[in-house]
Amino acid sequence: MNKHAAVILKDPRITEKAAYQTAKGCYVFNVSTDANKQEIARAIREVYKVTPRKVTVTAIPRKAVFIRGTNRFGKTAGGKKAYVYLKQGDTIELA
Repeated sequence: MNKHAAVILKDPRITEKAAYQTAKGCYVFNVSTDANKQEIARAIREVYKVTPRKVTVTAIPRKAVFIRGTNRFGKTAGGKKAYVYLKQGDTIELA
């Protein structure tokens, strides 16, 4: 099935770890839970006009958390993230 790039790439992951990775040419994105590596690479080519050298995908587990106002337990959203490695000299503007 041919999915649109906006459905596959949700948003860039802006974290301290991701900022360190960016200096090495690796960008981190939150992606759809049913997206695979080939679809993510195609979406990066479409949206940012760069060809990824490598794509690795990691599942974000759901975690039990305590909600202070209600004195109950809940769950975090979970999901999937992709590490996109680019060739030397290629960059993505995340602004």
